[in-house]
Amino acid sequence: MKKINFNGVLILLISLILILPSCSDDDIEQQKPTINFKDSDVAFNVKIGKVLKISPIYGFADDAVYAWKMDGKIICTSPELEYTATEIGDKFLNLDVVNNVGSAFLEMKISIKDLLPPKISINVPETGFTIIKGSNLNLIPNVENSEEVNYSWTVNGNEKATTKDYTFSSSEVGNFNLIITATNEDGSDKTTIPVKVCNAEDLPFSWVFDQTEYNMSSGRTIRLMAFDINNDLGGKFIWTVDGVEKQKGDQAWYAFSSSDEGNHAVTVKMKNDYGEITQTLSINVCSSEGTYKREASSSSSKKWNKVYKFLPAPGQFVNENYTVYTQEEAITYAEGRLMQKGYVSLGGFGGSIVLGFDHSVKNDGDYNLAIKGNSFKGSSEPGIVWVMQDENGDGFPNDTWYELKGSDTENISTIKDYAVTYYKPKTPGMPTQWTDNQGNNGSVDYLGTWHHQDYYYPNWVETDTYTLRGTRLQSKTHETSPGYWANGEFDWGYVDNFSPTDRLTGDINYGAAPNANHFKISNAIKYDGTPADLKYIDFVKVVVGVNAKAGWLGENSTEVFGVTDFNLIKKDL
Repeated sequence: MKKINFNGVLILLISLILILPSCSDDDIEQQKPTINFKDSDVAFNVKIGKVLKISPIYGFADDAVYAWKMDGKIICTSPELEYTATEIGDKFLNLDVVNNVGSAFLEMKISIKDLLPPKISINVPETGFTIIKGSNLNLIPNVENSEEVNYSWTVNGNEKATTKDYTFSSSEVGNFNLIITATNEDGSDKTTIPVKVCNAEDLPFSWVFDQTEYNMSSGRTIRLMAFDINNDLGGKFIWTVDGVEKQKGDQAWYAFSSSDEGNHAVTVKMKNDYGEITQTLSINVCSSEGTYKREASSSSSKKWNKVYKFLPAPGQFVNENYTVYTQEEAITYAEGRLMQKGYVSLGGFGGSIVLGFDHSVKNDGDYNLAIKGNSFKGSSEPGIVWVMQDENGDGFPNDTWYELKGSDTENISTIKDYAVTYYKPKTPGMPTQWTDNQGNNGSVDYLGTWHHQDYYYPNWVETDTYTLRGTRLQSKTHETSPGYWANGEFDWGYVDNFSPTDRLTGDINYGAAPNANHFKISNAIKYDGTPADLKYIDFVKVVVGVNAKAGWLGENSTEVFGVTDFNLIKKDL
């Protein structure tokens, strides 16, 4: 496309807008234009000497004018741009779209390189895959710079496929090395994937316990549960308490209740025809509720006073403008942000932050907590609230979490004990892959135009994978028109949610200013959905409650500006 380098184009654009026809009463109401892309990532790579074609998707742009600008000069005034890369380096490209109602602006980054070899990323467990003889293993890699790439899949040195995706199966048991190689004119990349094929009875059994030590108030009941059970092969679960068998059968959880203060040992054994495995859990039964309650006084702070944990899921704001490599440094960062009245982003599903107060927050049956996000109409990213009492009195959130019920808690589409495992990308600038415990997989997209830190995977997570667990709500994110996304609101009970009920205001907040949702401790529920009947709480946890992304806007990620004891605010109203 012809480049245009004349300084009067900006004046021409303004003049054109002044003479554009306005809508008549019979027309559909005109709106300012929008700029979107089919793909979520609008950072572009191009090889020197090649032509890059950029084709945005526009909304409300029938009568609009366009200005593509680079290095302060307008280079094109058409809806599409064809750019020829002439020198190596990064270029920033601005696009203005203007109609008679308003304008839209987007900045894009073009990376011009002498070579663009492919880069492969694929979810592989640390020890490789283990599958049953005769079953299928579907392998779907993510490949950067994937144009004009040739693929080769080999199994133990023998080529089996030349497609990007590959399904492996074997009628024989044994160990197999799968290698995918991606090659273009600029180079190649390859990844080795170990696969062990077993008979069903030889598959290794596995389970996960989120914790092995518990604290609970005397007289309460808590759930002890094994998660992510694999290959029990019809096994039975045997639960004993202090050496006495209490439960035996298919149920991999046990409802523990006791009024006897002190430590109790609970053992769960999985036993099948091929063997058995045992896990011991320690339960500390503490004094009854109220023993460690801290009454609010005139000197008590209305706001939270400490961050105890900050662990986001991967997301576009993670690692952006901050560098931390330990959980302690992450906590310091989060506390600093919140003290400055900024937000912390919790990333995708399961990302969380834990905060506490200098006193116990009383349950008076009304709203007791105010938690600020930045929701507005069409932009809700719901976080689920969990609360905890300091049941053992040690000042740390190591007791029992209770979920606060929301409008969708009992919805048939809501999934309890949902878990997502995130995989650290192989190289910088790539999407973060995930799998869940429902058999699904996907990615947190890399949005290099706006957020170009190397990784969206938290720097302080030392392992190559980590799993986050919680309650998953059915997303209300949808594409209202091509390239235009909305994150719909929930009725009540969630952070960063444009609720018609618990925001306690009619302000539409289109400026995305911090605004609070309000919560009742009386909505705390136990593992079985029945009321927890907590008289007060000491700690609050906010957890991202959806696993969704909105195209080029990226993942749904709850933003939190802080937590307040609303009881102390009500006194001043």
